[in-house]
Formats: sequence, C-alpha cells, structure tokens
Amino acid sequence: MTLNLTAELERLITHLAERVSEFSHIDPARVLVCIATTRGGGIHGTYAKIHPLCFAGGSKTTTIRRGRHTYTCTMPTVSHRGEEMRYVIYFLSPRFFDLPFREKLITVFHELYHISPAFDGDIRRFPGRNYAHGTSTKRYNALMASMVDTYLAGVESRDHLAFLEGAMETLRQRSRALVGRRMTAPKIKVTRSPGSET
Repeated sequence: MTLNLTAELERLITHLAERVSEFSHIDPARVLVCIATTRGGGIHGTYAKIHPLCFAGGSKTTTIRRGRHTYTCTMPTVSHRGEEMRYVIYFLSPRFFDLPFREKLITVFHELYHISPAFDGDIRRFPGRNYAHGTSTKRYNALMASMVDTYLAGVESRDHLAFLEGAMETLRQRSRALVGRRMTAPKIKVTRSPGSET
C-alpha cells in the first residue's frame, strides 16, 4: 500500500477544523500541505513551518523602509485545484515523523494556531514584539499541549491518526511507498519604489 503523507495530513487538518473550536475558522481547502526534506537526521530542529500568503490585515502588499529607499513587498499567489491558497504548511521529513505521537500532534496544532482567526492569509498576531507566539513561546506550546490532550480525551476514533503512530522507519515498513506533495517555498517579491531615494 502506498501511503500519501500529504493526504493523511490534509485529512487530519480537515478533521481538526470540524472538531476543534479553535480551528473552526480554517478552510482546509485553502491550506496547502507540503512535505519538505530535512538535511540532517535526528529530531532536533524545526519540525514544521507555515507560510502565510498575505500581510497584516489580509493585504497582498506592504511597504518597508530601508535606509533612503522604500520597497514594496508582494506576496505570491499560490493556487491549487482552482482555489487561491491562504497558507502553505510544510512538514519536515523525516524529523517531524520521527517525533513521538503526542509531539507530532502538538506540532500540527502549533502550526494551525498560527492561522489568523480572520483566515485572511495573515498569521494570528499577539500584542508586543513577539507577535507570532505572544509573551512566551513556552506558554504558547503549553497551550497547544493542553489543547491536544483535550482533543484526544474526546476523540472517538483514532483511524485518522494512525499515520502518526511510529517513526518514519515504521511508516516505511508498513507501506510499499511513501509519497507527498513537494513545492518550492513561496517567495515574497521585493521591488524598490520609484522616487524613494531622499
């Protein structure tokens, strides 16, 4: 049997959007899930990363000032199955899949919680300098762990979670082949605004 890691993650995200109130604003059809390969082995490092496809307030462009010049930054448009995507989430293989079961689920919750409650392509913004995780990344992760435990205590079937059981080597042994969507990370286009020099 071929195991499609992307499809399994999409299935899980759809389930979470339907069952977890904190994710009810998410439209899974507009979240593109991809697999990226990590260079080093082991479970230390980044496990997943989210790419918002809009700036603050859902804008596709923003301006920044660097020295005497003003630059316009434009988010790329990413489409899939006729839909314009709001977010791209990369899960890093094998590092993510080598995590213990609960840590994998915490990682999924961590990335989904970054999605703005407005689902406008921007990330959830907390007050202060660390607007991505709030006053404490440790507290952010503790909240994710609590949400995962609440979710697991109420879930009736774990069929949709089976692919999270075991490390990458276990998945390889269970399956004839492992496949997943791969895509180059979207890049912001930066152009210098005319007449910006002072």
